[in-house]
Amino acid sequence: MIAEKIAADGFAIVPAGETRALLGGLTDWDLFADSWNDLGVDGFMADGGRYRRRRFAAFAVGADGAIARKPHQPHYQSRDYNALNGGVQRWFEPVTQAIAEHPVTQGLLKAGLETFQPLTAQPPKAWHVELHQFRIEAHDGQAGLPTPEGAHRDGVDWVIVMLVERRNVASGVTDIFAPDGASLGSFTLVEPGDAVLIDDHRVLHGVTAIRPLRAGEEARRDVLVVTFRRED
Repeated sequence: MIAEKIAADGFAIVPAGETRALLGGLTDWDLFADSWNDLGVDGFMADGGRYRRRRFAAFAVGADGAIARKPHQPHYQSRDYNALNGGVQRWFEPVTQAIAEHPVTQGLLKAGLETFQPLTAQPPKAWHVELHQFRIEAHDGQAGLPTPEGAHRDGVDWVIVMLVERRNVASGVTDIFAPDGASLGSFTLVEPGDAVLIDDHRVLHGVTAIRPLRAGEEARRDVLVVTFRRED
């Protein structure tokens, strides 16, 4: 069903209940979600913002389902895909080994492979997979920007975005666009485990700025982003 939606529309919204079924449950979720409280500030924001925290890891995921973590490396996007922060090697603190090996992480990597492999013409023997833990923060008078580069493609083949926590957040709406800018859908990831799977070749995605729902309290939006790129 998810693959059919992606094939038809270029993306599929997956409610938390379906995510749990896809992963065989959200095992040890509290430990998984708590790791977002230990992310370093993203020091590569060309807009000077200090509202984003993150960790990063890279994996090789074989067509046979074998998963191997790669040595720590920089994240790189060309300016063709990220006009704001692209064009430089960005080094972030690594995802901890406990989270890299966590059942939710491993389940997402396997689910991504099982979903994307049949949708890929001439699928590769191995995928280069990147894992991004993101926290976007907002305060009174200071919005947080989940996608400061605007509507964009990531420059990969497939993307998974899964909500981990949304606390005191107003807005944070995900928008999907066709390459010509036509709107294909808008929705909000609200419940932990809500996700969207995206064909990065066919659609652009972006998320509106977040602001505190209740004045005087910090707002935060935690997501896990997983990207799959061909690696022959």
